[in-house]
Amino acid sequence: MTLQQLKYVIEVARSRSINKAAQRLFISQPSLSNALKELEEEVGITIFLRTNKGILITPEGSEFLGYARQVVEQAELLENRYTNTRSPQQHFSVSAQHYSFAVSAFVRLLKEYDREEYEFTLRETKTYEIIDDVKNLRSEIGILYVNDFNEKVIQKFLREGNLLFHELFEAKPHVFISSKNPLVKQEYVTLTDLLPYPYLSFEQGDYNSFYFSEEILSTLSRPKNIRVSDRATLFNLLIGLNGYTISTGLISHQLNSKDIIAVPLKVKERINVGYITHKTVTNSPLANIYIQYLKESIEEELRQL
Repeated sequence: MTLQQLKYVIEVARSRSINKAAQRLFISQPSLSNALKELEEEVGITIFLRTNKGILITPEGSEFLGYARQVVEQAELLENRYTNTRSPQQHFSVSAQHYSFAVSAFVRLLKEYDREEYEFTLRETKTYEIIDDVKNLRSEIGILYVNDFNEKVIQKFLREGNLLFHELFEAKPHVFISSKNPLVKQEYVTLTDLLPYPYLSFEQGDYNSFYFSEEILSTLSRPKNIRVSDRATLFNLLIGLNGYTISTGLISHQLNSKDIIAVPLKVKERINVGYITHKTVTNSPLANIYIQYLKESIEEELRQL
């Protein structure tokens, strides 16, 4: 087993394709395939499954990748400390539900990370895909919520994916509405107050289950429903159609329009927001910094409520 082979495995996992990984590694595809085959034979496990849809990481492969990343990161730290080589391009990826504090923390990370080269990814995506991204090491951190309704189902998927949930904060439900909506004058709103207005939610694709909904109270019947796939569209419709959505109430007015207002929703529900990580993977330095910025961004937005 060589350090180079470990780097090959990491790049294939990142690219999800042997062909793409070979291009990025500047080697031929057959050479990369042979190197992977030799490594799998040496360690006695199957790291990747080759399918028509691309590369899949096996459970044993996920565990192996966790160790491989640690070895490669330590080797790079050693090399940078005792040689004059240029720092390698850093990679960091986050998958999250549509939370402004996740974006705020990402912006802070990029501003503080003063390097000539890096490749960072922030995916605001569907709940199931967040879990799948962290499970298959496409993202190091995933951000989502659990509550009394969905917790058993979400925790089941986390256990099966060898993932851990770390709570960040508990939120009282709020509705996001336009600053011109008549409901902004109220101290709080009820579900009955909201009936005349269009309800906006994030669509969940093939996993459009109530349990994967990004919004609580997903099983309630509403006369007017609109599903969207991105936050900008949702906010535009909140303003243009006097619609509403249900969330934590946290919003960054530095990143989002001040035309969106959070009003408390009078229900007994609670929202527990947290981040997920892979059990077998030690947090990278960038992940630890991002988590700290997450906590700071949340504190700042909580003070605005």
